[in-house]
Amino acid sequence: MKNMEVHEALRKYNEEGKRFTYTDYAGWDDDNRYELIDGVVHLMSAPSATHQSILVELSRQIANYLIGKSCKVFVAPFDVCINGKGDLDDTVVQPDILVICDNEKIEDKYCNGAPDLTIEILSPSTSRHDRIVKLNKYLQAGVREYWIIDPVDKSVTVHLLENNKYIIHAYDETDTVAIHVLDDCNVALQDIFK
Repeated sequence: MKNMEVHEALRKYNEEGKRFTYTDYAGWDDDNRYELIDGVVHLMSAPSATHQSILVELSRQIANYLIGKSCKVFVAPFDVCINGKGDLDDTVVQPDILVICDNEKIEDKYCNGAPDLTIEILSPSTSRHDRIVKLNKYLQAGVREYWIIDPVDKSVTVHLLENNKYIIHAYDETDTVAIHVLDDCNVALQDIFK
């Protein structure tokens, strides 16, 4: 299905209460980006220049650190079937940046299960979704570390999984932050907020 057909079908199915899976999602052939949360479609907006600048710099730093190591870094758009159910998963997200250390989870077109690290860069249209909906999905799935980056406040909130709940740490642009799932990997926030 192409653009208008996809939009019309999604609107109709959502009104009827239909729940989608990755199999449905993978068949949508248009230029839009979507996520599925419990089978419900969420349209994603295009990122800003500031968002992209932060994404490129941070992913570059992580990728450089991972040279010669077994973990891999990916950037959006890269699908994550967060519940580990592959084609039958009804929750498919596209974190801005993710790190996967269990290479068994990496399929040709998606990550099947919880990444070790997910990073979301806030925009006005995604702030609530990233801070509440995706935070809860990442917690339930067992994502070990979740960063929320706020480009406006130039701050980072790090959620570290301990005993099935997140311990929260807050940082500003003057701080250097350790990526806890990667030994000795530190990020100077002033570099990503340039």
